[in-house]
Amino acid sequence: MKKSLLHTPDGVRDIYGREYARKLWVEKTIREHFNLYGYEDIQTPTFEFFDIFSKEVGTTPSKDLFKLIDGEGNTMVLRPDFTPGVTRCVAKYYKNPDEPLRLCYQGNTYTNTAGWQGKLKEVTEMGVELYGDDSIYAEAEMIALAIESLLASGLKEFQISIGQVEYFKGMCETAGLDDETELKLRDFISEKNIFGAENLLTEVGVNDETRNRLINITDLFGTVDVLRSARTQADNERSRTAVKRLLALYQLLCDYRVEKYVAFDLGMLSKYNYYTGIIFKCFAYGIGDIILRGGRYDNLLMKFSAPAPAIGFGLIVDDLMTALNQQKTDIPLETNITIYYNEEDFNDALAEARVLRKEGRRVTLKGRFEVERKTLSTIDFESAIADMGYKNG
Repeated sequence: MKKSLLHTPDGVRDIYGREYARKLWVEKTIREHFNLYGYEDIQTPTFEFFDIFSKEVGTTPSKDLFKLIDGEGNTMVLRPDFTPGVTRCVAKYYKNPDEPLRLCYQGNTYTNTAGWQGKLKEVTEMGVELYGDDSIYAEAEMIALAIESLLASGLKEFQISIGQVEYFKGMCETAGLDDETELKLRDFISEKNIFGAENLLTEVGVNDETRNRLINITDLFGTVDVLRSARTQADNERSRTAVKRLLALYQLLCDYRVEKYVAFDLGMLSKYNYYTGIIFKCFAYGIGDIILRGGRYDNLLMKFSAPAPAIGFGLIVDDLMTALNQQKTDIPLETNITIYYNEEDFNDALAEARVLRKEGRRVTLKGRFEVERKTLSTIDFESAIADMGYKNG
C-alpha cells in the first residue's frame, strides 16, 4: 500500500528540481511579456458549473471533462479551458467597459484524455484575452504577442499557422449545407481526409464543381501566396472578405516584423465551436503537439451577457518546455550561493547572507558539523555477532 502511494495517477506528474526551476523561469518571462503589452492578470476558479463548458458554449466534449458533484447536487467541472471561465468573469464584473479590455491568466487545466497514450491530463496553461476590439489591429497584436512571447522564452524554431473560419463557412453556405453536415465536413477538412469529405458531399447531393471547391480547401496552405489562390477559388463574398482580411493582417504582421514565423492554412479548423473568424496554431520543431492555439470568438460573451468581440490564445507551458528541451535551449537559471558556517562563526555567515539576499541573490546556509557515523564492515559485523554469543552456522 505504501509503495503504491508513491506513484501518481496516469496522466499527471511531479515536477521538481532544476526542471521545475526552468519551468518557473519560462512562466515568469512570458507573464512579464503579457504585462508589457498592457494585459492585466486575472484568476478564475479551478472548477466551475458544468454549463460553463457545455456543448452549447462549444468547448471540450462532455466525455473529456472531469466532473464532480457538490453538496447541493450541482455538477461541477475541473476547467479544461480558460476562455469560457474568463468570459463568464468578464460578463459579471466588466459590464460595458469604456475601452477594450486586456486580461491574462495562468493556471492548470484538466482534460480526461483516457486512451490518449502519453498525453497529460493536467497541464499548465497561460494565455491572454482581448475583449471589445473587432479590428484587424487586435488580431495582429494577438499573433505578434504570441510570437514575441515564444521568442522571449528562448524558442527559436516554430511557426504560427493562421486560418479563417469565415472562409470555410462562406463556402458551406453557398453549397447549401445544413449545420450538421457542416460540422461533419469540418472534421474531414481539418484532418485532410479527402475521401471522407468526398463521400459526405456526394451523399448530400452537392454538385461536382462545388464539391471540388470545398475539397480543395485542404490544399490551401503555405506562404502568403496561397491567399491569392484562395481568393480566386472563393465563389462567394463572405469567403472573399475573409481572404481580404487575412491579406491585411499579413501586412500588419510585417509591420511588427514577425512575418517570417507565419504561414496560412485555410483548411485549419478548430474543434472549439466558439471560434468565429481568424484562428491560429503554433507548431514547434521537436514536438508533435500544438503548443499554442487561439482565435476570434465574437459570439462567446453572448452566452453570458450582451455580445462583444473578443480574441485570445492559450499556451500549453508543458509542451513548450518539451520543445525547448528538444531545441536544446539554454535557460539562464540563477546560481545558488552556499555559505558554510561553524557554531562560532554563524553570526558572520548570517550577516553575509542577509546582504546578498537584499541584493536579490539566492543564498543557502549550511553548517559544517561533523556527524560521526560508524559503518560496520563485514568483520565488525561478525565480531558483534560473536560477542552476543552467536557463531556462524
